[in-house]
Parts: sequence; structure tokens; C-alpha cells
Amino acid sequence: MGDLMKYYIGIDLGGTNIKAGVVDEDYNILAKASVKTNCPRPAEEICDDMARVSLMAAEQAGISIDDIEWIGIGTPGIADNENGVIVYSNNLDFHDVPVRKYIQKTINKPVYVANDANAAAYGEYLAGAAKGSANAVCITLGTGVGAGVVIEGKLLEGSNLAGAEIGHMVIGVDGPQCTCGRKGCFEVYSSATGLIRMTREAAEKDPSSVLARLYKEDRDHYSARHAFIAMREGDKSGKEVVDTYIKYLAAGITNVINIFQPDILCIGGGVCNEGDPLLLPLRELVSKEVYTRMLSSNTKIVIASLGNDAGIIGGALLGKQSSQR
Repeated sequence: MGDLMKYYIGIDLGGTNIKAGVVDEDYNILAKASVKTNCPRPAEEICDDMARVSLMAAEQAGISIDDIEWIGIGTPGIADNENGVIVYSNNLDFHDVPVRKYIQKTINKPVYVANDANAAAYGEYLAGAAKGSANAVCITLGTGVGAGVVIEGKLLEGSNLAGAEIGHMVIGVDGPQCTCGRKGCFEVYSSATGLIRMTREAAEKDPSSVLARLYKEDRDHYSARHAFIAMREGDKSGKEVVDTYIKYLAAGITNVINIFQPDILCIGGGVCNEGDPLLLPLRELVSKEVYTRMLSSNTKIVIASLGNDAGIIGGALLGKQSSQR
């Protein structure tokens, strides 16, 4: 039976690392390999390294590249899967990069490409926290707020290849400046970057707080965790930051649920390691505000379960999306 197993390669293309994994049809990662992205450099060189790291992963898994069905790539930015092109990625400085063509110079296999948040969402939908749902939204709280929406098994990409950019819906008109050019975006408040900004502001405002002490001690490695650490130490400023952060996160998530009404909405990213102190008050706020609050069943909010493997698993199975078209 083992000889009939199908294998796929998923690539998670990031600004720091290029990671590849061999995934079987039961969504198990058999082996992984990675190399540094080493930006900035020519796109063709980065694509050559994506092919190289794919071969490395196959070798680690003990299989030939001939045994691979296809390669799927999750990339930051806008991806055009139909033409095999990364249309735009600001942190990689990619503009209309023919990634399929470049990889097929080395590996003559089908190549699929999707936005990295979409790939991660698809991974959670197939094998993670959203498994078994018909409709799901997966939100990643990282440097920005990324999201993927899966409706009846299909990723929502939109007519302009940039669907589900929920991080750039405004939840506070004339709020802090977002990198997209607008002000008050969901991303500004609910990304890890936004939480760190709010934490620093609170530390500077209250020099006697635990937040201020932590900032002084760990200024170069200040993270989204520090407000939660201060809160657990009974710090008033820390609790205010956490409460404010969860309030904004709940507002954005309520909007998303009102639009898509998924079975499951999962959130991922480092801040989600806080677990119940984040999740329980978030669920409570959303349950009071969501439009369908009077119904007996509502969207279930859960923590994403695949971590950094979501993009590899989702990327590896992107060929299934094309077979559904």
C-alpha cells in the first residue's frame, strides 16, 4: 500500500527563511529543509533556492523528486496561480516574478502558488484546527494581520487576486497609521506589532509600572508577550493593554464573522501561545457583539493548531484547489 501513497512538496517562502516540506496524502510532514532567503537579491536566485530546498527535503524524506506529484508555494503578497506568477511582494521586492517557470528549469513538476496566509489557512482547514468544517476563516496575528477564507473547500481569492485582506479593514477611523496607507486598520491594533506599540506607549506613560520595568530590562527584545507577563504580575498598566488589545481584536473578529459566518474561526501567531487569558475574554466579547448572537449555534473561535507547519501543509496541497476549478 505504501507504494500507492502520493507525495507533495510545500514551500513556505518568507523574508528570512525558505522552508520546504514533503507532505503525504494524509497531511503528514515526512521531512523538512530550509535555507536563508538572503534578501535583497534577484528573484531568480531565490526561486533557484526554492527548487534546491525542495530537492533537499525530498532527499531527507528518502524519496526521489520523481515521486512528487507537484510543488505548492505560499508567498507573501499577491499570487497569480493561473499564470504561476508572484505579482507583488513588498518585503521580497518581487514584481511579476514567473516563479513557476523558474522552478521548472530545475524540477519539471506542476507548480502552484498562493498568498502565504491563504496557504496557512488551507493547511488548518485540511489538517488543523478547522478540519471538518465547511466554511472557515483563519487569521494570523504576526507582524501584520494575515487571513485566509475557505468556503466549501475553496480558497477565496477574489477577482483581483487579493481576497481576504481583512487586516486592512478600518476599525478605528483616523486611528494610527497603517503601512497600507490607511489609518486605523485592524492590523494596526491587532497585529503583534500593534500590541508591542501599545505596550511601549503604556510603559512610557507609567514609569512605575511593571511594564516600564520590563521595557527597561528587555528593551531590545520587547515582544507581544510582555503585556501578558505584566498582567500576570498584577500590573494595572499591563492589564489595561491586554484588555484594550482584546477589545480591538474582538471588534475585528466580530466584523469577519458577520461577513462570512464560518463554522470555525481560528487565530494563530505567537500571541496565541497565551491561551485562555487571550481566548476566553475574546470569545465572551464576540458572543455579545456578533450579529447572530441570538442563535443557538454560532461560529466557534479556536487557536490554530499547526503552528509554523500550516503554510507547508497548505502549500503542499494547493494542487487540490486547482483540481476543483
